[in-house]
Amino acid sequence: MATTAEIANDLVSLCGQGKFWEVIEKHYSPKIVSVEPMPGTPEMPNPMEGIEAVQGKNKWWADNHEVHAVRIDGPFVGDDQFACRMWLDVTAKHMGNARIQMEEMCLYTVKDGKIVREEFYYYMPPPPSA
Repeated sequence: MATTAEIANDLVSLCGQGKFWEVIEKHYSPKIVSVEPMPGTPEMPNPMEGIEAVQGKNKWWADNHEVHAVRIDGPFVGDDQFACRMWLDVTAKHMGNARIQMEEMCLYTVKDGKIVREEFYYYMPPPPSA
């Protein structure tokens, strides 16, 4: 069974290469809980529970964003949790193809060798006005 540190290092490596889907397939528990810092909607509940819901969220994200660059600091590893700081430079197709930079802190909880919870805390400045 993988340790928290092994999972953390692999997640940072894979995400740094833009391989977000591989992280989900390799490290997420079927009972994953995903928490975003915004209210949920019927289409995107918050929190999301279960691997199918989280895969759906990530598919929507991938379909609606073109990733130009990713940078990750960390991981910062604890007993059963780890954190990393992620910067993304993306074109947001659902926002009129605006090019935006996103910054977020990511906190992951590991149990029995799988990520069982992900929490995101982010700052995303508005696109520059025309």
